[in-house]
Amino acid sequence: MEKNDKTTGTVSGIIANLVVVDVDGPVGQNEICFIAHGEERLMAEVIKVTGNQAYVQVFESTRGLRPGSKVNFEGHLLEVTLGPGMLSRNYDGLQNDLDKMDGVFLKRGDYTDPLNREKKWNFKPLASKGDEVTAGDWLGEVEENGMPHRIMVPFKLEGTYTVKSVAKEGDYTVDEEIAVIEDKNGESTSVTMVQKWPVKVPIKTYTEKPRPFKLLETGVRCIDTLNPITEGGTGFIPGPFGTGKTVLQHAISKQAEADIVIIAACGERANEVVEIFKEFPELDDPRTGKKLIERTTIIANTSNMPVAAREASVYTAMTLGEYYRSMGLKVLLMADSTSRWAQALREMSNRLEELPGPDAFPMDLSAIISNFYSRAGYVHLKNEKTGSITFIGTVSPAGGNLKEPVTENTRKAARCFYGLSQDRADSKRYPAIDPIDSYSKYLEYPELQKSLEKNMGEHWLDNVIKAKDVLLSGKEADEQINILGDDGVPIDFHEKFWKAELIDFVVLQQDAFDKIDASTPLERQKYMLEKVLSIVDTDFEFKNFEQVGDFFKRLINQLKQMNYSEFQSDKFKGFEKELGEMLSEHAVEAKEEETV
Repeated sequence: MEKNDKTTGTVSGIIANLVVVDVDGPVGQNEICFIAHGEERLMAEVIKVTGNQAYVQVFESTRGLRPGSKVNFEGHLLEVTLGPGMLSRNYDGLQNDLDKMDGVFLKRGDYTDPLNREKKWNFKPLASKGDEVTAGDWLGEVEENGMPHRIMVPFKLEGTYTVKSVAKEGDYTVDEEIAVIEDKNGESTSVTMVQKWPVKVPIKTYTEKPRPFKLLETGVRCIDTLNPITEGGTGFIPGPFGTGKTVLQHAISKQAEADIVIIAACGERANEVVEIFKEFPELDDPRTGKKLIERTTIIANTSNMPVAAREASVYTAMTLGEYYRSMGLKVLLMADSTSRWAQALREMSNRLEELPGPDAFPMDLSAIISNFYSRAGYVHLKNEKTGSITFIGTVSPAGGNLKEPVTENTRKAARCFYGLSQDRADSKRYPAIDPIDSYSKYLEYPELQKSLEKNMGEHWLDNVIKAKDVLLSGKEADEQINILGDDGVPIDFHEKFWKAELIDFVVLQQDAFDKIDASTPLERQKYMLEKVLSIVDTDFEFKNFEQVGDFFKRLINQLKQMNYSEFQSDKFKGFEKELGEMLSEHAVEAKEEETV
């Protein structure tokens, strides 16, 4: 992964942040180099090699740079530094600690250490002298913000090693030796709490990567009930500006069944990134009772930062996720927005004068997105523990056009599609996930079906499909009513429409700012879905369409009051009893009993 003899070169051409370098030796694809510009050193990455010329993308502004500048190649790929102290941190795409930087604007060529080298961590050994270990095996652990942070055999080591010594329990800095391991040839390797890994190479310290099969509970009903995502699954949220992507991301981050949350803001507008910095530290963590930021890492690249750093940020975030997954933790990775990442790919592709694909995006955009999404997943580790990365990206299609290349290619890679609808957002139906267009391919997996049958009941999947059918029938009825008018269609069309509205208002819509309704446990989701479907199955008798609308509006209001009440509390049961009395007003069975 590293070269002993380092190559040098000279700048011969500059096209914005693409720099052409004449080299005097071998260079590799994705190798890192530094360009000397006065007292500044500008970091860059090799993206193309032709003969004795290397094309490098610079992670900084190239303003003032001139041909003739000296370039030093480092002999390694773009790397992240891994170790204790990464939680609650705000990094840029190159893993510079933003909290250590001065001023409002980042200074060019200013790079900071992502870890605190002076802090002491209480180390507890997990391995013993004489143990045989391989890359990724746990040697010991420290506690970071209540989370177990495992110290592992460096990922870059190959083959089997024998533990020669392990440090006793005590306080150590990240750079102090905590173990010595020896290979078959008798060569010793000193291990500290810190290791480095290239961001574009997946960390594969697992023995098996099965298809995801466990439902990941997010507390968001329109996801968990209709289109569930699995632990270790992939999904994406496309939607136009203002449809609630950020609020939905916050809700999932806060409520999802995950140990570690990583937020990658790759190229979003600065004001939206500022919102993350301001709001995340204030969010209460329902799992620990502390603040959510304590188990969160933020990778921030705003839209005015260089595009190359924007492209690196998603890989940095994924590598941190893989590191925590190797510790047997559940990681939730949210990227906002992968459209900006794709735009960075397009910009560099255009500067390299490569053959353009649709909308001038790279021809291999589909492969790049698929390779990235494939790094998520549920894994079995060598010590029989499990870990996972659940990845949810957002896409910001121009003008809300879901047929554009980034959305279309992400559809092929992600298994869950949560399309945000402008119409639903305009009518204040939040979350604005379109129930008709959205889907979860995990529902087709026999593994998940068995898991849902076991945990949610044998009729759960049938009920989910039934709810979707009712929503589709309601949409069709609504279209007919709009075309022919209220009194131009039979009453049963109005009944179909309002039964779909019942599912929409009670199951799909959710108040992210209400303490109770913000997060719904699966037990409650099951109860309420069965309650709503029992009403849908009931035959009613109405004299006219006005009576239909008035009756169902009252039902919706009553069921929403139940949503805002503590589950199975006296208040909840009181609203439920009143609901039963309402239903008897127009239920056909009740009318028949009265007649008898």
